[in-house]
Amino acid sequence: MNLQLSLKRQWFEMTKAGVKKEDYREITPYFCNKFLLFEGEKKPRKFWQTMLDWNSVEEILDNPNISFKPFQHNIMTDAYPSKQELDRFCTLEHKGIEIRTGNPLWGAKEGKLYFVIKHGEIIKNR
Repeated sequence: MNLQLSLKRQWFEMTKAGVKKEDYREITPYFCNKFLLFEGEKKPRKFWQTMLDWNSVEEILDNPNISFKPFQHNIMTDAYPSKQELDRFCTLEHKGIEIRTGNPLWGAKEGKLYFVIKHGEIIKNR
């Protein structure tokens, strides 16, 4: 399974050039659903239903029944290209996801926690 995310042009160009090694997504019910699994489930649960009862990100991190989905590649796109616009796609190794602060030079707000999607080597710049 691959993880596909769209980026603003500035961040896409930095990622495609190999400069930007991670991307950030806010910790929202939508991204919890996209990135997290409850142990033993093959399909994601509707996280937004249970997350409404959680008080903090620490409760997500401390829950032994929650893990990150196993993605193979990160497919980053420049906004929302058509399949024919190959130069607006970049495929990278997926090196995992963490919850932590990000680099302000790469678009993160100082001191804010994010889902941090880590990139490895570029596999294909189309």
